[in-house]
Order: sequence, then structure tokens, then C-alpha cells
Amino acid sequence: MKKTIVLGVLMLWAAAGFAQESRQDVSISGTGLFGPTIHGTGGVVANSTGATGVLTSYRFMLTPHSALEGNYSFIQNNQKYCTGGGGCIPGGANLPGIYTYRIHSRMQEITAAYIFGMTFKRYNPFLEGGIGTLLFTPVLDSGTKELGDAKGTKNIAGLFGGGLAYELSPSFDIRVEYRGFVVKTPNFGFGNITANRYEVLSMPTLGVAYHF
Repeated sequence: MKKTIVLGVLMLWAAAGFAQESRQDVSISGTGLFGPTIHGTGGVVANSTGATGVLTSYRFMLTPHSALEGNYSFIQNNQKYCTGGGGCIPGGANLPGIYTYRIHSRMQEITAAYIFGMTFKRYNPFLEGGIGTLLFTPVLDSGTKELGDAKGTKNIAGLFGGGLAYELSPSFDIRVEYRGFVVKTPNFGFGNITANRYEVLSMPTLGVAYHF
């Protein structure tokens, strides 16, 4: 009986201690975006320029080692397409200026993820995986070539990644992270530039989180 009471007290003490800890945080990060060259069906070659943007996130701790996270990011870049088959390959007949279509695009991310993390003094490495949507919206300005009536594209995306947080204080930490998206290459409503391929978009981030 005494052992049961002692065990119950210890469990309540541990639960109370966790309840007093910060179980939520919000973060804001600067981010980059890098994509591969995609060789799709019908001789379509797609590529995207590197870009920078901003990422905001909210985390809720389920346990000391796991959390749920919601994310929103915003980036502007250029999506480039060539439909010349072999002539699209660097060194081919269409160089220079091999990309015959270019779309100035806003990419927005809306994702949810599961986070698993560990704590080593002030260092907190973590892994994440999730799913959501990437919205590609054309900007009809001088950066968009040939496809003036391009339409927005909304694609389901898988999210994976990992990073490291360094605790500055009980309320703040610095986070560095690699985030990757598995997503179908957008076509902005045009069949002739449909690659029918999935690509991995890489998004490195660096930011600050506030715990409360």
C-alpha cells in the first residue's frame, strides 16, 4: 500500500512538472528553396530558380519527446519549362535560353507534421514528417513569359526533414532545419508543359522560436 501511494505521488509530481513546462511554441524563420531539373514525359524539362522566403510554425507538445506542428510558408521564384526534348538538355541545340516558358510564381505551403525530438542539455535535435498542400500561383508580370493566362496549381505534398534547436533561454531557441517536399511538378493548367513527374523541393531554414 505504501509503495502504491509513493508511486502515485511520484507520478503526480512528474505530471505537474511537465504541466508547468512550456508545451507550445511559435517560430518564424528565413528559408530558401531549391529544386531539381525534372525530365518529364513528352520531352518536357522543368526547373525552378532558387529563392528565399519566410516560414511560420506552431508546435504543441504531446509528450516531452513528441509534438504536432502546423506550418505556413511563402516564397516567390520562377518555374521554367522547355518542350524541345533533347534540345532542352544543357549542351543541346537550343542553348542559350533553352527554357521557352517561364512563370513567375508564388509558392505557399500549408502543412501539418509530427515531430519527434530529444534533449541533450541545451541541444534539441528533432525529426519531422507530415503532409499538406503547396499552392503555386502565377504572377502575371514581366517575369512570366509566353503563358500569360497561366492558372494556379494546388498539389498535395509530403513533408519530411530534421533539424537542431539550441536553447537560448527557457523562452527562446534558435532552430536550423532541412525540410523536403515530395510534390508533383506544377503545370499551371497547361497540358504541353505537364511533366507527370514528382520532385523533391529542398527548403533549408534558420529561425527563432518562442515557448509559452
